[in-house]
Amino acid sequence: MPEHVSIYQLTGLAVLALATVVWAVGLTHVLRRTRNGAALWGNATPLSALPYQRQAPPALESVQLTAAERDAFAGLVRQLNGR
Repeated sequence: MPEHVSIYQLTGLAVLALATVVWAVGLTHVLRRTRNGAALWGNATPLSALPYQRQAPPALESVQLTAAERDAFAGLVRQLNGR
C-alpha cells in the first residue's frame, strides 16, 4: 500500500471498481436479453422504449379574432419590432 494514500481512498477506489464491474455485467445482461427477445418475437423495434410515431401530422387549429384583438396584436407586433 502506498504511503501517501489513505485507507478511505483505497476503499473508495475498490467500491467504485466493484460498482463499475456490476454495472458492466448488468448492462451486458440487459443488452443480451433485449437482443434475444427481439430475435424470438420478430416484431420488436430497436428503440422499443420510444412511443409509436404518427404517420399524419395533427390537425391544424385556428382561432377567429375580433377586430379589437387583431388591432391589439398588430400593435404588439409593431412594439416588439421597435417601430
